[in-house]
Amino acid sequence: MSSRRDTADRLRELMETEGDAVAQNTRTVNQLSDYAIQRFDDYEDLRDAARGIKESAIENLPELLDQVTEAVEENGGQVHVAQTAADANRIVEGIMADREAEKLVKSKSMTTEEIDVNDHLESAGYEVVETDLGEYVIQIADEAPSHLIGPAMHRSPEDIAELFNSEFDLEADLTGDPNELTEFARERVGEHIREADVGMTGANFVVAESGTLMLVTNEGNARKTAVTPDTHVAVAGIEKLVPSLADLQPFTELIAKTGTGQDITSYVSLLSPPVDSPIPDFEADEMRPADEREFHLVLLDNGRMGMREDDDLRETLYCIRCGACSNACSNFQAVGGHGFGGETYTGGIGTGWEAGVHGLQSADEMNDLCTGCSRCEPKCPVEIDIPWINTVVRDRINREAEGDEFDFLVEGLTPDEEPAGLDLQKRLFGNIGTLAKTGSLAPGLVNTVAGSRPGKWVLEQAFGVDPRRDLPEFAEETLREWYGARGAQVTDPDRDVVLYPDVYTDYFDPERGKAAIRTLESLGVRVHVPAVPESGRAPLSQGMIETARERAESVHGALVTHVDDGRDVVVIEPSDLAMFRRDYGKLLPERSAERLSENSYDVMEYVYGLLDNGADAEGLDAPGDDGDADIAYHSHCQQRTMGVDEYTESVLSDLGYSVRTSDVECCGMAGSFGYKSEYYEVSMDVGDHLRDDLGEVEGATLTASGTSCQEQLDVLYEREVPHPIELIAPR
Repeated sequence: MSSRRDTADRLRELMETEGDAVAQNTRTVNQLSDYAIQRFDDYEDLRDAARGIKESAIENLPELLDQVTEAVEENGGQVHVAQTAADANRIVEGIMADREAEKLVKSKSMTTEEIDVNDHLESAGYEVVETDLGEYVIQIADEAPSHLIGPAMHRSPEDIAELFNSEFDLEADLTGDPNELTEFARERVGEHIREADVGMTGANFVVAESGTLMLVTNEGNARKTAVTPDTHVAVAGIEKLVPSLADLQPFTELIAKTGTGQDITSYVSLLSPPVDSPIPDFEADEMRPADEREFHLVLLDNGRMGMREDDDLRETLYCIRCGACSNACSNFQAVGGHGFGGETYTGGIGTGWEAGVHGLQSADEMNDLCTGCSRCEPKCPVEIDIPWINTVVRDRINREAEGDEFDFLVEGLTPDEEPAGLDLQKRLFGNIGTLAKTGSLAPGLVNTVAGSRPGKWVLEQAFGVDPRRDLPEFAEETLREWYGARGAQVTDPDRDVVLYPDVYTDYFDPERGKAAIRTLESLGVRVHVPAVPESGRAPLSQGMIETARERAESVHGALVTHVDDGRDVVVIEPSDLAMFRRDYGKLLPERSAERLSENSYDVMEYVYGLLDNGADAEGLDAPGDDGDADIAYHSHCQQRTMGVDEYTESVLSDLGYSVRTSDVECCGMAGSFGYKSEYYEVSMDVGDHLRDDLGEVEGATLTASGTSCQEQLDVLYEREVPHPIELIAPR
């Protein structure tokens, strides 16, 4: 594990050298994918269907392995089941030796990247040539793929031209014209394919009933690789098995839309090898009979059966490797797969793969780049809960840490549920509820110390808090203290609600809580603000699952009586609402989680509902003659995933405000992420993209729903950024 400074240096270098190309390519594909999905009416139905097929296939994997073996052998091929990467490489090397082969050409395949087959064969004296353009580029550059489906995404056309010009003896230098580069590579790759003795492909899917391979590409070289040499070796993970040809339909529809934003990829090849096409003999200029063909299907376990038995990692096996989670991820857009990646796999889902096939240590550093923002979830064509997989892996990495003799000094920051060796930074941010309760006893003193140079030095040295960030300041009076002295103001209410006093609202920014109370009361609602623990969001974000579970149980205990009494739960902080609506499903008994989920609302969603049901908006603050009508609004990523961001926009617009909303989904702060010294510059890079998107806001009121979004926009625009509820609250 590198130091925080090493991590910051490495990520900074990646942003400087590869960041522009990665950002441009991922954001473009993400926009194309959004467009393709928006106009695809069957998207959700096919996601459900694809999910169901993968769940069933993984459940019945042993039976499918027997079935595909029988089908391939009946076709005339041979199936090899490799338990490990070493087994798979020995099998492939044996095939090369048996065929007296010298050269192997490959199509793009992450599974063969996983087993390092190129290195293995080259060390044994064989020539291996990649035929996918992106793979061809990184093979020449001796680099690892930076994206699941765009291995050279980190390179611009100009970079690639420079690479080719330096590696090949050319009569004239290539320019950065993509057409010229593609034509150049196609000629050379084609020559290798004609000379090759063996062709190796992966497989997007393998049909158990027929032994059919489905290859999805945009270049066509996979098919050439499979059918030109007389020997075809396909290497695929065992999770690629599906029962029948009919099961391919939803995946064919989904993979292009989510992966590249296309309606369908340029080539969708279905082969049941050995194929019956005659074999081209380019030296003799003749065709040899098809019955001389050989086909070997190498099915790789390499930890997958263990993942299948793991309740939390099993979902990783549903992945169809479209790369959509990477494209949707703001941190990936900033640093690419060379930063957000392990030995083989990249991006959000990469953590599950790395932990499953290479071990937890391989997932260690990349794992922290997932902030749990959840924007990858709607993009995943098989509905994988990718943030949860990252949280589980983080929790397991935490538990591998060993304590030392000084651990007693920070014992108070380590809940009983967590291991003694837990990283100090995670202890700090994972226990923000406890720290806030303690700090609020002497807010003035704590604010002075935390904002002082010595205070910042200690926070940086001990906890990795970046000194370029200012921690939120404690309020002199908490929301609950204010409410306790004031009490409920509505005596004959239309509705009764509990306003959840999240940590930030209660201890640091009670004004937005007061605004919420005044707004709800003006709409005829009686508001209660009971003492309720921190939601568990903070420990969950640090991979402290058992602590989060304990907090969830406490929150449920504090709120369930109110819910029993018919009170709705109104939440200001979107990340806490996401806990109640979604994450508690992983932490609480099913019925308990459902009750909180069904009775919890975003504060602006609740206001919208009241107004929509006839509440009088007369008391709310609407635009006047003081030039406050224009609003630049940034909604929280969790709001977007839950689909509640639209209510804020509707309420503001209905009251007469002119609302401009950011298209960029992430502010870069992501809770504690932007405070961490190793990630500060990544968070600012993401934030700069948001500022570019919002553009000039002079004369407009800048507002955001999330605490961390407000903090980041405060810094980016050097002005205070209120919550939308503060704009409409009665004065």
